[in-house]
Amino acid sequence: MRARVTRMFSTAVPGLADLVAQELERLDGVTVTGVGFDGRSDLILFEMNRASWDEIWSLRVVEDLFVEVDRAERADGDRADWIAQRIWRPERAERALSVWSSQVRPLAGTMAYRVIARVLQENRFLRTDLRRELSQRIALVRPRWKVADPAQIEVWVSEYRPGQLIAGLRLSGAAMRQHAGRAEERQGALRPTVAATMVSLAGQRNGVLLDPCCGSGTILAEALSMGWHEVRGIDIDPDAVRISGLNVPRAEVQLGDARRLSLPTASVDAVVSNLPFGRQHGVQGDMTAWLSTVLAEISRVTRPRGRVVLLAPTIAGRIVPDGWKAILAHPIRLLGGKTRIWAFDRDGTGGA
Repeated sequence: MRARVTRMFSTAVPGLADLVAQELERLDGVTVTGVGFDGRSDLILFEMNRASWDEIWSLRVVEDLFVEVDRAERADGDRADWIAQRIWRPERAERALSVWSSQVRPLAGTMAYRVIARVLQENRFLRTDLRRELSQRIALVRPRWKVADPAQIEVWVSEYRPGQLIAGLRLSGAAMRQHAGRAEERQGALRPTVAATMVSLAGQRNGVLLDPCCGSGTILAEALSMGWHEVRGIDIDPDAVRISGLNVPRAEVQLGDARRLSLPTASVDAVVSNLPFGRQHGVQGDMTAWLSTVLAEISRVTRPRGRVVLLAPTIAGRIVPDGWKAILAHPIRLLGGKTRIWAFDRDGTGGA
């Protein structure tokens, strides 16, 4: 007999669905069943057994985690009231609420709730119509519950593919997407979930990881949390060095120039960095010349079979150092703009 599974979904930074799905598939008892995009976030649908909760909660690459209530299709009735009725059926809702109460807090007779709705097109109804109809549907089944913001329970309904909608109860809070948070913020700081995704691509975790443009230290923090034994950060901005030191006191952070790293040749096992590309933080001189020099220095300090993972909109092939093998150029969206996660093997022989 097949073990009973729980149907779930998670959200991720736009563009990261496939990479997050790979992380989920590595977990025992988890099967990814689909991915989508609701206009603001990527969605990853999956099934899990009850023994997988600890691993699910330890994931650092997802923004939010949901237990699924139900699904609906516009083709079966493209009206907000019909979708609300279809997507909040009492038996399915009670099952999801049981999971919610086991993972978040016990249910009380009176609960504050709110509905968040996202749709890909509003030709037949507005997302506000769906939010209103679903709120009313919940009130019929749970008359003592009250709509409020903030609320104890958040019900999300998203059109994750054209014509296909999914509803779920949010299990996670801000701590899941913000991780431990930062003691001090810095403009343009990288989202922790993106940093975690980049660190996961760096492979081995028993050596030295370097971020030569460490900024607020987000990549350094993720590397330490994910098991790297020695983590080093360098930044040309004294304020960034100060902030990184506050945010990640366990990391070794120093003032320096990514074009002239004060490190021995072949002394680090991986380089992971969010390179400045002129929006939040600029560089000295021509961007292409700066990047070419930085890549050459990264190549110098990275050991053979090491891994380099970078965030940048473009990296022209002509400036990629000899001996680097590109294994990933994955597009994502951050701060309303397009960029890419790049991954290279130092000498083309592997190293993850």
